[in-house]
Amino acid sequence: MIDVVVDGVVASVVLDRPAARNAVPIASWDRLAEAVEEAAARGSVVLLRSAVPGTFCAGADLGEFPALMADPALPPRLRAGMARATAAIAGATVPVIAVLDGGCFGAGVAIALACDLRIAGAGAGFAVPPARLGIGYPQRDIDRLRAVVGAGQAARLLLTGDRIDAAEAGRIGLVEMVVPDAGVAARVMADRIAANAAESVAALRAGLRSEPGGDARFDALFAGKALAARLPRR
Repeated sequence: MIDVVVDGVVASVVLDRPAARNAVPIASWDRLAEAVEEAAARGSVVLLRSAVPGTFCAGADLGEFPALMADPALPPRLRAGMARATAAIAGATVPVIAVLDGGCFGAGVAIALACDLRIAGAGAGFAVPPARLGIGYPQRDIDRLRAVVGAGQAARLLLTGDRIDAAEAGRIGLVEMVVPDAGVAARVMADRIAANAAESVAALRAGLRSEPGGDARFDALFAGKALAARLPRR
């Protein structure tokens, strides 16, 4: 259900499980982590997208919930798999853009939150419904949601479980762009990012993640080859 497709400088991680609206089973979370790492090694930018029209990701696979309820060993396994996948996305060596042309729910929102940027199609919809199901949400994913939309909006989404449309997601900052075609807009943005100096992109992403050594990175880039190559010749 998860493939890697390379097109020039851009590598896509493609979710393709139409019968389940791209719901991710327990066994596939590790594959998602591996696919992101593979794509990051093959492209300057990674797009995380769906091959299923009208759907990004329905979240964890509800079909596995009876087994999760019956076997106490399975919920920690699901949580650990989700953590590995979202950590691989958040820690990718190149920028990752979520292409949200459709429904994005539950763990699908967690996947999107781990990306650097989120671009939504006009018909996208979002919900974080664990409260409606009587379950919780991994703490790291709650932290990411709060960091992106703020404490109050995170509380609204988590505690009500209400669905919001793309326009509302843009208004509260859950997505950075709402456009008619998320795939086209994401590719344009990916090409613009890829055209920039890779060293600068890496340093700026490290700064956005508040990694230590920001001043040293700033100073070192002036001694690098990228700046010299891009200065206008006199």
